[in-house]
Amino acid sequence: MTRVRVTAPRSAARPAMEPREPAEESAVGQVFVRSLIRSQLRLALVVAGGFLLILGAFPLLLAAIPGLAETRVAGIPLDWLLLGAGIYPVTGISAWLYVRSAARNEARYRDLAGDR
Repeated sequence: MTRVRVTAPRSAARPAMEPREPAEESAVGQVFVRSLIRSQLRLALVVAGGFLLILGAFPLLLAAIPGLAETRVAGIPLDWLLLGAGIYPVTGISAWLYVRSAARNEARYRDLAGDR
């Protein structure tokens, strides 16, 4: 039995450096890239801060509702059930808002840089 090696045809040599975006090569392009990085960082901090604020306030809000600890669903106190499962929609909404806003920031960058 003979072994056959299947390979793709050789292509031109690959460049040693990673190609840069045309907008990054000029001074104005570098300003655009720094602006994109700052806006993405600001967005991440705002979303993370809002999420942590809601996460910290959630138990306090549940504790403020009288009679919630005595209410049981399937033998589990309702406040514990809300603490355990109620935070997942908040996580999902935070992630969805972040992804949507980050894509909007990148689209604005592409419009400014002219990389359509």
